Amino acid sequence: MDTCIKATVRVAQTGESFSCAVGESLLAGMAKLGRRGIPVGCLNGGCGVCKVRVLCGDVRKLGPVSRAHVSADEEGAGYTLACRVAPQGDVELEVAGKMQKPFLFCAPGASGIRK
Repeated sequence: MDTCIKATVRVAQTGESFSCAVGESLLAGMAKLGRRGIPVGCLNGGCGVCKVRVLCGDVRKLGPVSRAHVSADEEGAGYTLACRVAPQGDVELEVAGKMQKPFLFCAPGASGIRK
């Protein structure tokens, strides 16, 4: 996928959004902007800290997701790990675990964030 193409990722709990390159993980797109919101853990699908539910939009798997953290039933209901999926277009998600500090309280004026 072309990483020059950007998708908008919206976090339902806060209404905030960030840009993420198509082909890069949702978690990497958020972290690249120096933002917090989706909790960050091991970054490779093993800890389950970045568990989210995709409410709308399509994502592509970048690697395996530990069944210890996302069951097959949960995956069928839209749950995944933000470090293991990339947006295929605009995506809305909700964070399944404890939210970190919302985006709008971090580094005011940074590009790519809409209130």
